[in-house]
Amino acid sequence: MKEQKHLFAALVLALGMVAMGWIVGNSIERFKTLDRHITVKGLSEREVPANKVTWPLLYKELGNDPSEMYELIEKKNEKLVSFLKAAGLTDNEISVNPPTIRDRQADNYGNEIMTYRYKASCVITVTSTDVDKVRQLMRRQSELMKQGIALVSEEYGDQTIRYEYTGLTDIKSEMVQEAMTNAKATAEQFAKDANAKLNGVISAQQGQFSIEDRDQNTPYIKRIRVVNTVEYAIK
Repeated sequence: MKEQKHLFAALVLALGMVAMGWIVGNSIERFKTLDRHITVKGLSEREVPANKVTWPLLYKELGNDPSEMYELIEKKNEKLVSFLKAAGLTDNEISVNPPTIRDRQADNYGNEIMTYRYKASCVITVTSTDVDKVRQLMRRQSELMKQGIALVSEEYGDQTIRYEYTGLTDIKSEMVQEAMTNAKATAEQFAKDANAKLNGVISAQQGQFSIEDRDQNTPYIKRIRVVNTVEYAIK
């Protein structure tokens, strides 16, 4: 009787081990199957000309009489506006900003002797979609000097020339498709080298578009990039 019990227990144990082995083996096989995937990145990159420019024409004046300074600034502003309009710019593209006048004496904390008490900063801003026309005008700044207007540039702050590209919506879909095509080409090459085949897309993630200057010397040419990340199943 005892021998039968021992035999039955051994049989149950053996069956249990077989079942456990089948479960573990099947799990490993399923794990291997699920793990058969690759993740690739697809890039789309383009260079486009800027289609919007903001050009601040900045000049400064020194004086001791604010009323005389305002008169002089008005005359110079008229000359500047005439110069811009003669080149074909319209009122909608030209913005005359009120001058900013600083009392240098009020800011003088030492014993500095100043020849001029007041300093005025004057800005006329050109905003245009005709980038080429504005760039040609920039090359003619010497003509303004002959009229007594010396434009200056600010290294920091808002008084710097800015070029923009505003047509991303028009090329966005095409660039996304190009990035996906490039990602698939990379995945297909990987699968070919690995003696496998692609078995569909598991997931895809679109990256952020970036718009940057091509380089420091050509800020009017923009480089647009987007990188998509795609996960493919392989078999």
